[in-house]
Amino acid sequence: MRGPHNLLRLIRTGATFERTGAMGAVLDAMEAPPRLRVAARILGWPFRWLGYKGDPALPPITRAITALGPAYIKFGQILSTRADVVGVQMADQLRMLQDRLPPFPTEQAKEIIQTDLRQPVDLLFSEFSEPVAAASIAQVHRARVRETGREVAVKVLRPGIAGAFRRDIDAFHFAAGIIEFLSPGSRRLRPRDVVAHFEATVTAEQDMRLEAANASEFAENTKDDPGFAVPRPHWDLSSRRVLTSDWAEGLPMGDRAALLAAGHDVSRIATRVIQLFLQHALRDGFFHADMHHGNLKVAANGDVLAYDFGIMGEIDEYTRRIYAEILYGFIQRDYRRVARVHFEAGYVPRDRDEAQFARALRAVGEPIFGANASRISMANLLAYLFEVTERFGMQTQTQLILLQRTMVVVEGVARSVDPQLNIWDAAKPVVSDYIKSNIGPSALAGDMARVAQTVGRYGPLLPRMVEQALWERAHPEDARRIQPVVIRRGAPVWLAVALALGAGAAIGMVLV
Repeated sequence: MRGPHNLLRLIRTGATFERTGAMGAVLDAMEAPPRLRVAARILGWPFRWLGYKGDPALPPITRAITALGPAYIKFGQILSTRADVVGVQMADQLRMLQDRLPPFPTEQAKEIIQTDLRQPVDLLFSEFSEPVAAASIAQVHRARVRETGREVAVKVLRPGIAGAFRRDIDAFHFAAGIIEFLSPGSRRLRPRDVVAHFEATVTAEQDMRLEAANASEFAENTKDDPGFAVPRPHWDLSSRRVLTSDWAEGLPMGDRAALLAAGHDVSRIATRVIQLFLQHALRDGFFHADMHHGNLKVAANGDVLAYDFGIMGEIDEYTRRIYAEILYGFIQRDYRRVARVHFEAGYVPRDRDEAQFARALRAVGEPIFGANASRISMANLLAYLFEVTERFGMQTQTQLILLQRTMVVVEGVARSVDPQLNIWDAAKPVVSDYIKSNIGPSALAGDMARVAQTVGRYGPLLPRMVEQALWERAHPEDARRIQPVVIRRGAPVWLAVALALGAGAAIGMVLV
């Protein structure tokens, strides 16, 4: 229920940061001005006693976030990839949120497996380890299938996780409503839609059967991608709360020192991570939307291994083309083109000045080109991007939230592996290939073929549609008394005729 009781939850959030000592660290990372620091302390200190104590053994920020619950942990996982935004020290503290949270007892995990799979764990697996990784949603055990001897990872959903997420998201909805009420200008960012999108995402993540389906489809899409591997799910050993998949052996993507010690080319790996993400997003429209360090490994042969497919992103073909055009325009430093695409897609209101928007985009892109990657302040860049979106009245595009968020996370992961990585250089070959094959005459021919196929499926209905429309025009009184079968009442004759002629033209063009 999104009632005022959530106000206590929000107050408790600030109080927890104050009580655990995380408030000062957050303000330091934000480089907050003195007035904001004073205001935060004045508002937070009186309610300090309401905050959760957390685990004193953890660093302050991690202590506060883990005490607050899984939804906050998810947000912390995103920030953990952005050392260039929150600082190296905070990023290191937050990284443990990816897979090193306190686990729940192994016996409890075995009970869940036995209940869902209807067999004791000892009959299913000849070996079953203590938790090897624990995150916000579930924890993982290393096991060996008794029947086949195959080594697998068994992921078990945390008990009570659904209720915990519901409480957090309920408070987020309440906060989004308050923000929109108190700050009408924030409505262009659509905070309530963003929270609703987040809610749908994490709800789906709590069903391991959907994750198994995601892994299966993703593996099918990427089976021919060189230097990339996806563990396959074991359907007979999976359920709503349990997912069993192949074991992925490799070094953690976040351990740069270990990668260097093993002789891996970190520059190649970082570039490959960026390119794989773009290939999956642009080519397939189906991509891993939770690509933080904890979900990536590097195999002994240098392959990138991805796992944990609870959150996947999906974008339609039109949006993929828009996204590719924007990226390509930045790569080519053609800011007029980038601006024009934004206006054509409706991302920027028509009453704004396209030339001014292009100059604002130039101020975003130019500092990146030719600059040493380690000298680029992503925090300043993101802050300026926010100013640009506000100045030009751009609304949040909910269909792009996962794509944009994952792009930020993936770049953060890649730059942690290779601090000198330039994202535009890495992206150029993938985006250029996509533009060549999907925008132009060949793409138009493919579009027309799909139009013909779609219209062709309705071909048998077209004569009836024309006949129905003509009869309604000739007998309007009778038409008002009965329910038409194919076309709703009052449809003009020209619509049915146009459909018929359009179908013939489309099919003819394809045949020619």
